Amino acid sequence: MDRRTVVRAGLGQTAAVAVLSVALALALPHSFFDDWGWLAGPGAWLACAAVVARALGLPLGAALIGAVLAGVPSAIAVVVGVHWLGAAVAIVVWALWCGRLAVDRGLPAQAI
Repeated sequence: MDRRTVVRAGLGQTAAVAVLSVALALALPHSFFDDWGWLAGPGAWLACAAVVARALGLPLGAALIGAVLAGVPSAIAVVVGVHWLGAAVAIVVWALWCGRLAVDRGLPAQAI
């Protein structure tokens, strides 16, 4: 596990999701999220993951697979009413996935 990549991926995804969330909240009415949040949320999550993966030099396909898998806890959290807790868990899971991807690409491994 590459700890540096874990931290960078986690911070990058947190920042990207926060910036995009604020921008969408300012640009769109709340009713949009009631009607289309089920599509906009996952789309925004994947877009942010793609940007962060590219910035970190990670393979895009593998990073997006990890983002989909990490999004499962977030989807469950939405159903039970704790959306932002699910997003936080998903960020941690995805960051750990990225740390493993960095090792698989031959970057120096650091124990976590």
